[in-house]
Amino acid sequence: MRHVLVAAAAALLLTVSVAGAASADETCQSPYLPKIVGQEDFVYVWTVGMDGVGDGSDKLVTVGANPARDDYGKVVSQTSVGGQHEAHHGGFTDDRRHLWLGGLDDSAIFIFDVASDPANPKLVKRIDDFVEKSGGVVGPHTYYALPGRMLIPALSNADDLGGKTAIVEYNNDGEYVRTTWMPEGAEYGYDARINANLNRMLTSSFTGHANYMRNLGDLMGDAEAMQNFGQTMVVWDFHARKPLQILNVPGAPLEIRWALQPRHDYAFTTTALTSKLWGIFRLEDGSFEAVELADIGDPATTPLPVDISISSDDRFLFVDTFMDGMVRVFDISDPRAPVVVHEKKIGSQVNMVSQSWDGKRVYFTSSLLRNWDQGGEKNEQYIKAYDWDGVALTPRFEIDFLKAKLGRPHLMRFGSIDFYRGRVARGQESSSESGG
Repeated sequence: MRHVLVAAAAALLLTVSVAGAASADETCQSPYLPKIVGQEDFVYVWTVGMDGVGDGSDKLVTVGANPARDDYGKVVSQTSVGGQHEAHHGGFTDDRRHLWLGGLDDSAIFIFDVASDPANPKLVKRIDDFVEKSGGVVGPHTYYALPGRMLIPALSNADDLGGKTAIVEYNNDGEYVRTTWMPEGAEYGYDARINANLNRMLTSSFTGHANYMRNLGDLMGDAEAMQNFGQTMVVWDFHARKPLQILNVPGAPLEIRWALQPRHDYAFTTTALTSKLWGIFRLEDGSFEAVELADIGDPATTPLPVDISISSDDRFLFVDTFMDGMVRVFDISDPRAPVVVHEKKIGSQVNMVSQSWDGKRVYFTSSLLRNWDQGGEKNEQYIKAYDWDGVALTPRFEIDFLKAKLGRPHLMRFGSIDFYRGRVARGQESSSESGG
C-alpha cells in the first residue's frame, strides 16, 4: 500500500490524472495502474490456439481463483478471438476497465471489457492496422498502462522481420498516438518498465519475427540466426522518451522488474541465452550500471529463464526456467547478493509466473511460443495455483488446458468483482486523459 501512495503522489507532482499505483502479476504492473491488494476472484489467461484442440482459436479464458466462490479452480468463461495470432502478452488500461491483448505473429490487438462483468470479459474492439499505423512496427509485446494511454514495446519490423523495432503508443480509445524507434546501437526491443519516482524507463531486448516464429530446435541449430538476439538494455528519460544510456547485458535480457519499495532504485532482469540474473543499479550520479549477479540453474544446459516476479516487499524474486520446468525463488533482501532459498519443479515446461500483491498466492502457466513449446509428453499445458508462505510453495489447484480443449495458456492477469463494485459505489470511476 505504501508503494501505491508514493506512486500516486509522484504522478500528482507530474500533473497527470492517475487512477492508482508486469509481462503477468500485480507486483509487476505499471505504477499508473490500481492494484488488487486483496483476494483476486479470477485469473484471466490469454491462450494460444491449437489445431484440433477445441475451436483451434486463440482465446481469453477466465479461471476462478477465490476459494470462497463455487467456481474456484474451474473455467468460468472463455471467449475466442478467431484464428491463431500467437497470443502472447497484454495489460490493463490505467482505469483497469479494459484488457488489451496482442498477437506476435500478425500484430493483431484485442480489447476486452472486463469491468462490466468481470466473470465474463467481452471483446469490444479489434485493431488490425497496428503495423500500418505505427510505421512498420511488428510484434507488439508488452502492454503497459500510462495515464490515458497504452505503451506497447514491440519485437520486430515489417522491412526485414528482424530485431530492429520501436515503442508504440495508443490512447485508451484504441487510437494511434506515436512511435519511438529504439536507438542506434540498441535496436532490439522486448519489455519496458517505468520507475515513476525517478522518471526513468528501462527497456530490454529479444529477437525479431524471423526468429521467434521459427521452430526452436531449428533456430538453435542455426548459428547465424542465433547471432540475431539483443544484448542491451536502455535507460530512458521517460517523459522525454529520450534514451540516456545503453547498458551491455549479453544473452537476450527479457522481463524487467523494478524494486517496489520507494527508496529501492534498482531493477532485475534475466538473460534467456546465458541463464544469468542481472541487477540494474542506480549510482550516486544518477546513472545506472548493469551487474551480473548469479547463475540460474546450470547455464551449460540452457534452462532458458523466461518470466520473473518480484514480491511487493522486495524480498523474493521468482524465476521460471522453461526447459526444465523449474521455479527458483531468490532471496533478494541484499539485491547485489541474491541467494536461492527454494526450488520446485512445476511441470515438464513452465513459462509465466504471477503472484498476488500480498504475496500469498502464486500462479504458473506453461506455454512460451507455439513453435517453442516442447513436444510429446513434455508438451504439458496448464495453469497451476500455489500458496506461498515465504518458505515453500504448496499446490492448490491445476487445470489441464489440453484436456479442457482450450489450447496453450500463456499470460495471466487478475480480476476482482469487488474492485469494480467498490469504485462505482464510491463514485470513483476514473476518466482517462492523454498523458505520459
